[in-house]
Amino acid sequence: MGKMNPSETDLTPEAINKLKVAPTVAGVLPIIQQRWSPRAFSKTPVTLQELKTLLDAAHWAPSSSNEQPWRFIVGLKDDPTLGGSWNKLLAILVERNQLWAKHAPVLMFTVAKRTFTAKGANNHSALHDAGIAFGFLCLQAASMGLYAHGMAGYNPDGARAGFGISEDYELGAALAIGHLGTLNELDESFRKPEVSSRERKPLSEIVFAGEFGKSAGI
Repeated sequence: MGKMNPSETDLTPEAINKLKVAPTVAGVLPIIQQRWSPRAFSKTPVTLQELKTLLDAAHWAPSSSNEQPWRFIVGLKDDPTLGGSWNKLLAILVERNQLWAKHAPVLMFTVAKRTFTAKGANNHSALHDAGIAFGFLCLQAASMGLYAHGMAGYNPDGARAGFGISEDYELGAALAIGHLGTLNELDESFRKPEVSSRERKPLSEIVFAGEFGKSAGI
């Protein structure tokens, strides 16, 4: 762990949270502006009921033909039933993610069924739809005072082998969930993003009309 900077490590979770609120945009839901992805999690547990509420929110996401292709592998730290799954989820993360995710009381992994159950045809929207469910879960977490951080850094082969995921399911992302903590437990290399302002590309770079790459002027 690197040398601590008191100006950062002395910040309370409330102070850190204020730094991360997105700039106000008229009409945008406040919960969207407040949601962000920390790496610093406290030791405060997440209850099984809270986890169920997050999953209830996720599975009400829209999907192509209402296929609901998302599947969630969940682990709850120190839970007698789900604790083993938490350990396996932590193990499939790349080492750098393990350094901070080990403090999160909830770890999760998403996959998406590649084919439509009734028709057997390829579902090209599967991972897209699973991503929507993922987003619903993150917003539900924010509304409950919880924080979620998605991760692409994991071992795909380890995930498939460790959980017996067949090739009919496309791998999505891992997710750490918990209550916001302080910077004391984080490696110095993780601290700057925790307290830096959030930024997004302007709409002119991502919203097109007429042809791809031509700004819609919105």
